[in-house]
Amino acid sequence: MNPYLDRLQPYPFQKLRELFNGIAPNPQYTPVNLSIGEPKHATPQFIKDALIANLDGLASYPLTAGVEALRHAISAWIARRYGIPAPDAGTQVLPVNGSREALFAFAQTVINPCFASPVVISPNPFYQIYEGAALLAGAQPHYLPTLPENDYRMDFASVPETVLASTQLVYVCSPDNPTGRVMDLDDWRELFELSDRHGFIIAADECYSEIYFDETLPPLGALQAAQQLGRSDYRNLVVFSSLSKRSNVPGMRSGFVAGDAALLAKFQLYRTYHGSAMSPTIQMASVAAWNDEAHVIENRRLYAEKFAAVQPLLAQVMPAPMPDAAFYLWAQVPGGDDTAFARDLYRDYHVTVLPGSYLARDFAGVNPGKGFIRIALVAALAECVDAAQRIHQLLEQHTSTN
Repeated sequence: MNPYLDRLQPYPFQKLRELFNGIAPNPQYTPVNLSIGEPKHATPQFIKDALIANLDGLASYPLTAGVEALRHAISAWIARRYGIPAPDAGTQVLPVNGSREALFAFAQTVINPCFASPVVISPNPFYQIYEGAALLAGAQPHYLPTLPENDYRMDFASVPETVLASTQLVYVCSPDNPTGRVMDLDDWRELFELSDRHGFIIAADECYSEIYFDETLPPLGALQAAQQLGRSDYRNLVVFSSLSKRSNVPGMRSGFVAGDAALLAKFQLYRTYHGSAMSPTIQMASVAAWNDEAHVIENRRLYAEKFAAVQPLLAQVMPAPMPDAAFYLWAQVPGGDDTAFARDLYRDYHVTVLPGSYLARDFAGVNPGKGFIRIALVAALAECVDAAQRIHQLLEQHTSTN
């Protein structure tokens, strides 16, 4: 048995089930689950139609590289979205079965275990796939706390030179899960300079890039930042994106990686052996999705409507600032006990949120998720508002009893 499996920690939702074990939620309330970042908006009909129209694709084995039509659709979308030259569809773009599996598999491809004590840097709190990918690749995670006093930035200046010298891979998430922060050009400049100095690879998770609130100011992307900083070859940079949040098709498991052609060639080789090719039927539905922007604009409108209704209501009783992007509120819990708050909210008001400490690790004497809850505004508007009102009531209840 692979001994690295023993280093994996329980997933946040397993911890949540254990926290709620034996608790009967108040039957006076209908359940509202805002703990999981799973899109609930309707899948656009034209994507369903494209799936049905291409069912013949189930009769053939897919290519790992994907069909030319999909690679070109992705390349063209990148060019439109970020205002940059279209990446080479044959060498700088690779379809993947959603960003999750690719973020994990990429570490298995690029980590060199022949070097002593390889390090993978990750934000903290973080998407747990980063940690599992590092551990199963034989690397040691180095957690970089993202804290409100630092505007939730990854403070690379705080990383010791000895750690940077052993670093082979850095995961970044922009827009970030759970804080919603978007990296700016200065952040990218610093990270690229460190990559050049130490030779590590950057894996940029951008699966929330299309959930933002100002149509005139979409979040800066990693490839866009690289172009602006004169790095048109995207050296040591690979971006991970997905249709799941953008197009409300999490069940399609469709995304892409793009960037450094040399890294993608090795990643494609790994994936050929791993058997990670996307179904031809899914590929053609993905072409339709990447080629259409109207449904994405409507998707953003729905999220903006929920944030406009919920965030001011919660801000009356707890620090819950608007994110730069993504569909989470990263809210501070009065009193600082995030697990007790989540338990009480579930028991008394049948609302499920995720304790922030479950998304983070104790590192250098601090758990940067402790005292926060992650609220995913994925349910319908009325449910989100109802849940916010119940949170409001719980905090008023706590205030009156203290």
